[in-house]
Parts: sequence; structure tokens; C-alpha cells
Amino acid sequence: MFSFQLGVVETLCLALALLLLGSYLAKNINFLGKFCIPAPVIGGFLFAIVAAILRGFGLIEISLDTTLQSLFMLAFFTTVGLGASFTLIRKGGKLLVIYWLICGALAFIQNVIGVSLAKVFGLQPLIGIMVGAVSMEGGHGGAAAFGETLESLGIDSAVTVGLAAATLGLIAGGLVGGPISKYLITKNNLKPNENAVNLVDLESAVKTDEKKLTANLFINQVFIITLCMSLGTLLGKYFSEITGFVLPGYVGAMFVAIIVRNAMDKLKMKYFDLKGTTIIGDLSLGIFLSMALMSIQLWQLADMALPMVLIIAVQVIFMVLFTIFVVFRLLGKNFDAAVMAGGLAGHGLGATPNAIANMDAITRKYGPSPTAFLIIPIVGAFLVDALYIPIILAFINFFS
Repeated sequence: MFSFQLGVVETLCLALALLLLGSYLAKNINFLGKFCIPAPVIGGFLFAIVAAILRGFGLIEISLDTTLQSLFMLAFFTTVGLGASFTLIRKGGKLLVIYWLICGALAFIQNVIGVSLAKVFGLQPLIGIMVGAVSMEGGHGGAAAFGETLESLGIDSAVTVGLAAATLGLIAGGLVGGPISKYLITKNNLKPNENAVNLVDLESAVKTDEKKLTANLFINQVFIITLCMSLGTLLGKYFSEITGFVLPGYVGAMFVAIIVRNAMDKLKMKYFDLKGTTIIGDLSLGIFLSMALMSIQLWQLADMALPMVLIIAVQVIFMVLFTIFVVFRLLGKNFDAAVMAGGLAGHGLGATPNAIANMDAITRKYGPSPTAFLIIPIVGAFLVDALYIPIILAFINFFS
């Protein structure tokens, strides 16, 4: 078999090419757009499938140098932390806190389901975590990041399992979210709240200064990000050495970034620009996921395919029951609660864009829910990481 190896630069170029291909396909194939399948997942998985076929027929074995993947992963999680403003938490009020705690409870239960069923199927408990909150609530980003951590602990194919599970969860989240909200609305004859938060409040809550993105401003954001990355990496390293508790550098970077962001807000420092940081974060996530997906070895799933699908099926069934019988009641049993239940199914099994797509489909038919559109993007995109990551780390350290 012919062996073909790509270096660091060639691998980066390929990752960007697959990212662009994924974006094109997402815009032009209805199925992909309907379920909000991320561009790097599309392009990366296509390449992984082609590579697996070529290897399976004994034609070509492709080797990639993904050295830069960890750097982009670190940068992405740092930008997530920089986006977590306590001002947004106050804007959402009590309902935001309740929803946030629900997400934490969900992460815990998803891990319990994953670990328990992994033991039933004779798999390692840490593989169960990869089919738990890591890939469900964490999505592809969490699967790729924690997969690396588990592989460093000796769990082979953790990244492959996590990314495959995240993809199945993403599709399931898009399928069940809308029907959950529809069922709750029709069963309880719910109507939109006339006194709901005005959409202007949402715009003001997340509005950033419309600064022109100059080279100097961009350099400021890069410096802030790399500063948090450096401090966070050191924090993770020394914390792990002192306590023996696994704390990956990207987790430390995210929490350092949260402290830095809110300190800058408190001191009214003008150096931070959310728009520039978001651009860097989106780019980092795209490259990081593209590299992670295109380098997975699908043939490693052969022995775990059926158990993994069954575990995810249980996760989906639990999500449906959890949102209908628990989440809906905790959030107030009103129209907003019904819409948010469908949103939770979206990002609890897949990603925040899934949640937005679910809620958009429901509100277009039944009426607006500004409260849902205020709370879920804030929790799903930023705040949930502050809960589900410590929960995952606790499980990893307990079973490692």
C-alpha cells in the first residue's frame, strides 16, 4: 500500500479546504442545512470516509501532521471564556440561572447513562463518558478536546468515538427538538406571553461596540487571547501536578479568560472587542474541528458501532422524557418554557445552532418567545461550559 504523508503546512491547507467545502455543501444541500450540520464536520467526515475507503482497498494510507490542532483548540476555548460576561447573566435573571442549572444536571445524567451502559456492553467507563456529556452537551468541540485528553490517558479511539457520537447527537437534536415544543404547546394550549421581554432588550444585552476592525485592534485581541492561553496552560499544568487531578490546559485557559473578561468589564477597559474575538474564535473552531474530523480513523469504530448507537438512542429517549416532564415544569409550564424545552434538546444533544433552529421553527408557527432567544444562546454558547466541563473532569478523574 502506498503511504502518503502531509506536513504541518499541507495539513493546515487541507483543513481549510475541507472547511470551505463543508460551507459550500451546507448551503447547497437541504438536509445538511436543515439539521445545522457544521461545515468542518461535513468536510472533515467526507475526507475521513474517503481515507478509510482508500485504506480499506489497500490503495493509499494518508498520514496527517495535526500539530496545530491543539493550538487552535486552546484558542477556541479561550474565546469562549472571553465571551462569558456576568452582565449577560444578570440580564437573563432567575430563569437563566434555573436553565443553567438544568444544563448542569443534564450533563451529570448524560455521563451516568453513558458510563452505566458502557459497563453493560463491556466497554471502558471512559468510553461511556465520550458518549455522554462530552459529545452530547459538549458537541464536536467537546468530543475533540476531551477525546485528546482521554487518548493521552491511554483510551484508544476516544476522539473517533466522541466525534461520531456528536454527529449522531447533532442530527437527533434537530429531529426531536421541534416535535417536543409542538407537543407541549398543543397539549397545554399555550400562547406567547404578551409581556415577554422585548427583542430590543436582547439586542442591547449582546450588542458590542461597532468599532472598525483595524490591525491594531485585532492585535489587541490576539494578545488578550494568547495571554489567557499562556496563564491557563500554566494553571492547568501546576494544578494537575499539585493535586493529581486532570485539568487540561484549555480548561484552565477558559476559566482564566472568564476572569480576565469580567475584570476588564469591571474596570471599563476599552481594549477588548467581542466582534474581533468572535472572529478569531470562529476561525479557530473551524480549523480545530476540521483537523479533528479529517484525522479520525473510522475503522476503529467497527467493534463499538452497535453499542455506541444504542447508548445514543437511550440518551435521545431520556432527553425527550426529561424536557417534557421535568424541564418544562421547572421553567414555568408556559409558552416560553415549551420553546426552551425544544431548544435544550437541540444543544443538549448537538449544538447551540441546533437549538436556535428548533426555536425558530416553532416561533415562526406559534408566535415569538424573546425570553427563549435571550437565555438559550447565552447559556448554550458560553455559560454551559462552566458547569459541564467540571462535571466531565470529575467523571474522568474518578474513572481514570
